[in-house]
Amino acid sequence: MLRKLLLGVALFAAGASYGQNQTPLYTVVDGYKVDPFTMKGFRTWRAAACDRCHGANQEGMVGPSLVNSLKVLTKEEFVKTVRDGRLDKGMQSFGSSQQVMDNIDALYAYLKGRSDGAITRAKVEPIPQ
Repeated sequence: MLRKLLLGVALFAAGASYGQNQTPLYTVVDGYKVDPFTMKGFRTWRAAACDRCHGANQEGMVGPSLVNSLKVLTKEEFVKTVRDGRLDKGMQSFGSSQQVMDNIDALYAYLKGRSDGAITRAKVEPIPQ
């Protein structure tokens, strides 16, 4: 079990960092077990009810697929979109949501993990300690 955990962490952490010599953006084991920071992002996703427009699997409904969008959006573009909304396209602003804004980095980590394919299902669980 420990070998499997270490292998999973090493594989996904290596490809999921902001850049060289920086902390990984997210850590995933078995495709759905995530670190506490990324778990906070998933909880923020659920609390903000983003699935109403972007779908339960982030693959789009009324709003676009975030799995696809986060392949091209920079983090700055993501934050601006969430904070300011895109009223012309029907997306509300979350800039006044303290929970969303306090956890915007964690939300980005969760969604980026989904977009990168490291998180293989929408509903995640904490990595067992």
